[in-house]
Amino acid sequence: MPAAEHETNAQPNSDQAVKERYSAAAHASEEALCCPVSYNPRYLKAIPAEIIEKDYGCGDPSPFVGPGETVLDLGSGGGKLCYIAAQIVGKNGLVIGVDCNADMLSLARKYQQPIAENLGFNNTDFRCGRIQDLKLNLELLAEQWGNRPLTSAADWLELRCLEEELRQSHPLIEDNSVDCVVSNCVLNLVNPNDRQQLFRELYRVLKVGGRAAISDIVADEDVPETLQHDGKLWSGCISGAWREDRFLEEFRNVGFQGIHIAKFESKPWQTVNGIEFRSMTVVATKTESGACLDRNQAVIYRGPFESIMDDDGHQYVRGQRTAVCHRTFTTLMSEPYQGQFIAVQPQAAVALKTAPEFDCSIDQLRPPQATKGGLVKLQISAGDSGQEGDCCGGDSCC
Repeated sequence: MPAAEHETNAQPNSDQAVKERYSAAAHASEEALCCPVSYNPRYLKAIPAEIIEKDYGCGDPSPFVGPGETVLDLGSGGGKLCYIAAQIVGKNGLVIGVDCNADMLSLARKYQQPIAENLGFNNTDFRCGRIQDLKLNLELLAEQWGNRPLTSAADWLELRCLEEELRQSHPLIEDNSVDCVVSNCVLNLVNPNDRQQLFRELYRVLKVGGRAAISDIVADEDVPETLQHDGKLWSGCISGAWREDRFLEEFRNVGFQGIHIAKFESKPWQTVNGIEFRSMTVVATKTESGACLDRNQAVIYRGPFESIMDDDGHQYVRGQRTAVCHRTFTTLMSEPYQGQFIAVQPQAAVALKTAPEFDCSIDQLRPPQATKGGLVKLQISAGDSGQEGDCCGGDSCC
């Protein structure tokens, strides 16, 4: 059954190049696909040598996984990261690996039962799918379609209808079901035409408060189209690399906040035509959404900078009592912002059901009397223009 996707003109053979190279790498180790990475040896003891030898990554996002969590590994390959995460989340957690390469899935599943017996619990699940389409279970699609050939336009349309039906009735990964999405040197392999969908899917499957911890190869300059045409460089995690700043923009564009570089390798992994390619790990959070309601709360930015601006365009001046809506207050009191702001709660709590709307379009100060029960109006901060707008630079923060 042919893959149901279109190829981009800039990378005409990228998907096929990736498939062929990683299928071969599942059978024979290829050092050129791997950056030097140090993993916690405690977790490696439980993983068979064959999996370790055929692991191809550039970083270690496992430190961002927590006990009891549901973790999703995008492009799980031979399963090394999944088996590390399985030990961290423990018997009460779940680790799901998604990959579309049959050879890599076979390698990961080969040791699933022996590792479970060694650990004393089985909390891993390897599923066949494309990471840019986390609703479609490819094995279930193949099972229901069978060996029927595609001989006409009607057959093609029927297959498309079946795909959509399975996405709705049996999604590979449910909405809002994952605590942490991890990936290790895989996102750069995705066809550029599918990358916006990839990040939307990443965001969709996460719970509110969940996070993405992604290790990938980035470039310090734009990768020219001539290099993007090279199938070997593409499958080798080189020519599909994002420019450093644009990689972070991809997270912001779909709604992530708290986006930060958790690790940045100062020494490049490879240099091609003067462009440096290195490993970078980015962590981003899916924050609470909803109406902007005024519960008389404020925050004080601790410093060390004179002022900072959040992803919604709110400015916080060091030491000032900045008025915030309940949604923003809750976000700033949670990771990754926790500890950077002092919480100022009102003397008399305001119930959510009676809280009035809060105008997030302007930066406002909360006078001390307001939180102590005095009838004091909010003050527009000195640095605000006073112009109407919204807290998200053009898009509603709700």
